[in-house]
Amino acid sequence: MKGPGTGILLTVFFLLELAAFVVFGYWGYQLQSVKMISILLAVAFPLVLAVLWGMFLSPKASVAIFSYPVRTALKLVVFVAASAALYSTEHEKLGLAFLIVGIVIIAAVFLLNLHKVDAKKG
Repeated sequence: MKGPGTGILLTVFFLLELAAFVVFGYWGYQLQSVKMISILLAVAFPLVLAVLWGMFLSPKASVAIFSYPVRTALKLVVFVAASAALYSTEHEKLGLAFLIVGIVIIAAVFLLNLHKVDAKKG
């Protein structure tokens, strides 16, 4: 089902992924009072997440060991964790909003089968 809203939906999904990276960076920065360690964590957390996401969760994952529904469930876990990270840094409302938007977008992408990649085109 490809309609005019497909591009918008997938763009919002991609922006949520990027936002999760930013959230984990911010959360990592907030974990330590030592400035150098805070900066290291702020860089390391999103970097590790980006590598793991690219390897296992992206539509064209280099290590496609998970089925489509499992990858979708793991993406939801990442968004829930990002929401919890926001909540733990005293951004409760933003964390809740991120959680709600994440659930709605992932459900829409999953139910409409928008995140499957056609091997012939890809």
